[in-house]
Amino acid sequence: MRQTDDKLERRLGLFPVTNIVIANMIGAGIFTTSGLLMGDLQNPIAMIVLWVVGGVVALCGALSYGELGAAMPHAGGEYLFLSRLYSPVFGFLSGWVSFIVGFSAPIAASSLGFSEYFTRAFPQIMGWSTAINLPPALIKKGLAVLVIALFTAVHLRGIEFGAKIQNGLTVLKVTLIVGLVAIGFALGNGDMQHFSQGQAFVLNFAGWKTLGLSLMWIMFGYSGWNASVYIGSEIKNPLKTLPRSLFLGTGIVLVLYVALNILFVYAASPTKMQGVISIGGLAMRSLFGGPMEFVTSVLISFALFSSLSAFIILGPRVYYAMAKDGYFFRFVSDVHPKFRVPTKAILLQAIISIIMVMSGTFDQILTYMGFSLGIFPILAVLGLFRQRRGETPLRLFGFPFVQLIYIFVGLMILILSLLERPVESSVAILTVLVGIPIFFLFKKQKHITNGGKP
Repeated sequence: MRQTDDKLERRLGLFPVTNIVIANMIGAGIFTTSGLLMGDLQNPIAMIVLWVVGGVVALCGALSYGELGAAMPHAGGEYLFLSRLYSPVFGFLSGWVSFIVGFSAPIAASSLGFSEYFTRAFPQIMGWSTAINLPPALIKKGLAVLVIALFTAVHLRGIEFGAKIQNGLTVLKVTLIVGLVAIGFALGNGDMQHFSQGQAFVLNFAGWKTLGLSLMWIMFGYSGWNASVYIGSEIKNPLKTLPRSLFLGTGIVLVLYVALNILFVYAASPTKMQGVISIGGLAMRSLFGGPMEFVTSVLISFALFSSLSAFIILGPRVYYAMAKDGYFFRFVSDVHPKFRVPTKAILLQAIISIIMVMSGTFDQILTYMGFSLGIFPILAVLGLFRQRRGETPLRLFGFPFVQLIYIFVGLMILILSLLERPVESSVAILTVLVGIPIFFLFKKQKHITNGGKP
């Protein structure tokens, strides 16, 4: 496989790359799943423990990807890893799933999540829908499309300019979350007795099944721990910076997530938490009353703002790498002569995300996103065993136990998901299988373009 990054420049240091990892991870998952988890688990201690377990699994993945990224510090992430470790068809399929599900769907979801929380904080916006005789849902979708267009324009200006915007958003987001946790515990009207409430958790077969399914949702909250491997071509000193960014970013998010969930339980009883999606608003209303619900809505809207921005940075680098290798549309590999970014790849992703927002089909895609995206990281981590057989520039601690933990937990999540949600899981499998004939079409076209040469 030939080099895929001859036009992208190494301009990013540890701070902006770690920020991209953090921003990519902190999004809709942490602000929407805890109430749903409590509805299934009905035990606050079990929920907190699972958030810790999910973070440890994510750290295992980060350590594995740190080695792989140091050995292959180029754009593309799993596409690059699987293409080199196994076969281009595996790399293409991972990129295909990323193209359909991995980035466009979260961009659509984050933009709509932003519009939901933003209009909750500023309800007068929804009043305009009556004044101009438009459905409220259309106003929210229009706001979501506007946000996608805005950040697409930002990241078309170059990786350094985009990274500066990303840095500011991420620092603001982390500062707000830390402040929220600190103020909540110091001044909020919570109750530590909430941790002893709820039902006792029974570790029978049904209990283990519930734990596995809950962990699937939690891993959605931690998704993004591998973010910096997608921009490996633009990282300074990738041998050190790339693995450090993965480990630091994931570790910071683990601490923030556990602290936030402890705050949620401190604020509201397990009974009140059950099934509540806007768990942050509930917690702040319980701790401080209605006015803080406004502050929290603004906080979450900016958190989703930042996540959307990170997705827009990362996704096009995968499509760019695929196109450079001849396994995607050629025009996607074009790099802007001045700003040095894959302009057409960024625009293509924006178009798909906007279509999802306007059509409303993104909800169905998000249902099977966890299964679709859970397959290829397992293959990549498994590939580290193959990578270690030869020369590798970096060997991180924990091998092979770290990798075995990630592979085992990942497989259990997929199996439980298939058993509990056969329709969505089957659609996810079908999405992967559809990519196989598409790969061979691109391969055939590449063969013709090269005059019959491989």
